Amino acid sequence: MVVQQHRLRCGAVAAAVAVVGVVASGCSGEAGARTETAPGGDPGHTVRTASDVLARAGTSKARTSMEMAAGGTRVTIRGEGGYDFRRAVGRLKVVLPKDAAGASEHRPITELLAPGALYMKNRGAGVPADKWVRIDTTTLADGNLVTGGATDPAAAAELLRGARQVSYVGQERLAGVDVWHYRGTTDIAHAAKAASPQVRGALAAAAKGFAKDSVPFDVYLDAEGRLRKVRHQFSVVNQGRTVAVASTTLLYGFGVPVDVRLPDRRDIYAGKIKA
Repeated sequence: MVVQQHRLRCGAVAAAVAVVGVVASGCSGEAGARTETAPGGDPGHTVRTASDVLARAGTSKARTSMEMAAGGTRVTIRGEGGYDFRRAVGRLKVVLPKDAAGASEHRPITELLAPGALYMKNRGAGVPADKWVRIDTTTLADGNLVTGGATDPAAAAELLRGARQVSYVGQERLAGVDVWHYRGTTDIAHAAKAASPQVRGALAAAAKGFAKDSVPFDVYLDAEGRLRKVRHQFSVVNQGRTVAVASTTLLYGFGVPVDVRLPDRRDIYAGKIKA
């Protein structure tokens, strides 16, 4: 798969690397795709409506990973938690790799995801341990597609609303579940226009921040059309260097209780955040 290059106008792979403290030196069918009919008819329509199916499913557990490579260095940031797709809120515990920020061990970062906002605890860099850092995702050059080290699961799904050139790859098994694998590219600007109100602002910011809107993806849906896995491949330019970013979201345990309580204003850190 060819990874398209995206140039962030705000110089922002800082997003992915600085916020979490990581330093990293048209038509259906494609050639080579399988020809059997995909479940649900048109592959493009099936993929573009996956976020609607998630909203009906309600909640799920989630695992995320974000791999970055630049200058021969590769790091992976992992997250785990739960997400409520009706409210577009979630909670993840994000684990940084060893030595990614100049130390051997790092405390996990707790992230709360909400419409237009990312809250981070254990952010480090001078932030008190009992305080949260709040980031307005509608002001980020990438709309928090890579900033927090984990793509918001709702944004990952809503990004598929701009899916184009979608092909059906075939049926596979994923974590003991039958899934149907699709591949294509998605257009960020088109996805932003079609997105639900909860994530529209963040995706609109990403559409402005990326010089190119096309993002390759692989997505896996179960028999009910629920998104089980999606992998987006970004390539961003920061200070003249190209950084490849592969963001993967896994969803499972649909219907589990997900309790997300956003911090009170008094618990949000208002001081300067060190890089």
